[in-house]
This record gives sequence, C-alpha cells and structure tokens, in this order.
Amino acid sequence: MYLDNKDALSKILQGLGLKVDVYAHGDFCGHWAIDTSGSRRMPFHLLTLGKAWLHRPEQEPTLLTAGDLVLFPYDHQHVMSSESKTPPEEQVNQPIDQQQAASANMVCGFFEFSSRIAWPLLDAMPPAVILDFQVQSCQPQIRTIVDLLINELQTREMGCFAAANHLAYLLFIEVLRLQMHRTEQHGLLGALADPKIGKALNLIHNEPEKPWTLDSLAHAVAMGRTAFVNRFRDLVNITPMQYLTQWRMRGAQECLLTSQRSIAAIAEEAGYQSEAAFRKAFKQVTGCSPGQYRKQECK
Repeated sequence: MYLDNKDALSKILQGLGLKVDVYAHGDFCGHWAIDTSGSRRMPFHLLTLGKAWLHRPEQEPTLLTAGDLVLFPYDHQHVMSSESKTPPEEQVNQPIDQQQAASANMVCGFFEFSSRIAWPLLDAMPPAVILDFQVQSCQPQIRTIVDLLINELQTREMGCFAAANHLAYLLFIEVLRLQMHRTEQHGLLGALADPKIGKALNLIHNEPEKPWTLDSLAHAVAMGRTAFVNRFRDLVNITPMQYLTQWRMRGAQECLLTSQRSIAAIAEEAGYQSEAAFRKAFKQVTGCSPGQYRKQECK
C-alpha cells in the first residue's frame, strides 16, 4: 500500500517540526522540588516509579503515581515535588541528595515546535494534561512505547538518547490521539476526529493549491453547504474558506523563510492565479507583505 496522502494530523506535525528533548531520567530522593516552566517549550514528566505532587498556582496539589504523564501545552507555571505542601522557593531546583531513599523515578523532557509559524493545534487542550497510562488498557501501544522509552534510558546503549527522543515523539502523538477522541472535544483536535470535517481538513492539507469552494468541499464530504459550514465553524471557530486561506498562508510563510523561490512561484504553489491576489491575502492574514515577512521585518 502506497501512502500517497498524509492524514491532517501528520501534515500539521510535519509542518511544525516537532522536536523532543529528553533531558533527565532517574531517582528523586529525599525532599526535592523541580520547576521546569519558563522555557517557552512544552515540559513533560513521566512518573515511572513512586509518587510525586504537582503544584500549580491557585490550585490544590495533585498526587501523581507511577504510570502518570503530565505535560503543559502552554508552559504554565508548575512545580513537581516530593511533598503535598507547596515547597519553599529556596528548595526548588536544588541538588538532590542521592544518599536518601528515592520517592520517585521520572523521565523529564520538553516538546518544542521548531517552526516559527504558530498553529492552534493545542488550543483546545487544558493548561495541564494529566494521563494515567496504567489504565489505558484500550491503548496497548502506549504501554509498549513507555516500556521501550524506559528501557532505552536504563540500558544506555549507543544511540539511546536519539531513540528516547523518537519514542517520546510517539508518546506525544498518542497524547494528541487521546485528546482528539475525548467527548465533546472542540478546536482543531476535535475537528480532526470528526469523520466529515476531518476528511475536509485532509483535503485542504493535502491539496491546498486546488481551487476549493464551499460547495466543492461540502460535496467532497457528502454534506449540505449550510450544514458543512455550521459544523466546521462550531469545531474550528472559523469558516472553511478562512481555514483554507490560513493554511495556504502558513505554507507560504514557511517557504518565504526557508527558500529563495520567487513570490510569484510561492503564490502559484499556494493556489493563487495572480501574485496580486496572493499578496492581498497574505497581508490580510499576517499583517505585512510577503517581502517584509521574508526580510523578517514583521512578526
């Protein structure tokens, strides 16, 4: 079987250039507290043994046990610690006394989008996502990925850090899949999980250059025009044509920053018959001209 057309989630992740950095795996002993927020990346902690407490501003502490994964899509402030009581600031990120008994074993790291183009993939996710992988019996691949990740970090064979990062990448995809299929999920993840709207997104992502109209997209997913527009807007918060334009412009933005292709060529690749129409649409979406964007004169 040839994989000619990638699904919408794969296209989005590919375009964003998701990178993973697993930077710690080990025992946390005695009284400890760590704060990994503030890096402008997406911190995550996978508890493999023992227990830990998650502290967040203006919220009650949350007990995490072995098998729990917590990640922070928007890099919200948090502290992981050995105690239910909020640790004093001077205790946070201090060296851990390895002479004391271990209260937890954790894998810690960051997810990061290398692309400079923002994308609302995580808009519908909460500030902290907490998943208990021990009870994900309907998702045996998750347990397999976790076991392989821990094994790589424990055995430390040649190439283990590269392997661990790739396994953490797979773990992140599983997190997104679980979020997509939660009841009443809205935003882009909810739209991707919807059979008809998800199909429309696949069409837009795989063939953004086609002269799509509301009628042609609705027909392609076997929906009436009005029902299609209403359902799409309910899930994504914008109309199908607005989404199409934004997706085209994100592709154009990436081309402008990473290639020397002419603006006319990028316009044609984005599905515009005239450079003038492309320039107008680009400025409406980004607030600046393609030339200014290429020179990084606007944000």
